[in-house]
Amino acid sequence: TPLFASAGIIGIAIALAAKDTLANFFGGIALFVDAAYKVGDYIILDTGERGEVVEVGIRSTKIKTRDDILITIPNSIMSTSKIINQSAPEPFYRIRIDVGVAYDSDLRLVEKTLLNVATENHALAEKPEPRVRVRSFADSAILFQLLVWVKDPRHRGRETHNLLKMIHSAFNDQGIEIPFPQHSVYLQSVSKKSPAIIVE
Repeated sequence: TPLFASAGIIGIAIALAAKDTLANFFGGIALFVDAAYKVGDYIILDTGERGEVVEVGIRSTKIKTRDDILITIPNSIMSTSKIINQSAPEPFYRIRIDVGVAYDSDLRLVEKTLLNVATENHALAEKPEPRVRVRSFADSAILFQLLVWVKDPRHRGRETHNLLKMIHSAFNDQGIEIPFPQHSVYLQSVSKKSPAIIVE
């Protein structure tokens, strides 16, 4: 009858409307059981969004980016996403600083200078301790890598900026050269009477 048909259509409409709500609700339960993250953690999603978790609700999770933009993501999406929690299991984040030095540099002095720069930056974590590694021999430089840890992943950009400035200043003080690729161009004059040479 028309009455039952109308009731069926209404029921389908309600079911479709409740589908997303139920998916978000059960997604929230799954996130709670898995303890994938909590308020205050810094996370990265496989979709590219990243930021600090500021709220975990029944239906959605809110994260704040480094640009202070608030993003609300349904828990149904969060529960099926690949999540990188940079605040777990330990609240430290590693920074890699790559720097090249001239081939005639004193490698022990370079290593000592880089470690001194790291220990002088009190914003870095004391544990794990800073490390210096020789990575490779490049065309115009010996490549070093300084490994340090910050206490908060949100400070990575700021401390990378500070470390680069400190390294540049320390290398200048120690007379350590940071080389750059150079190309020599030789020009040879050709006499007007000389026959043209065509290379195919």
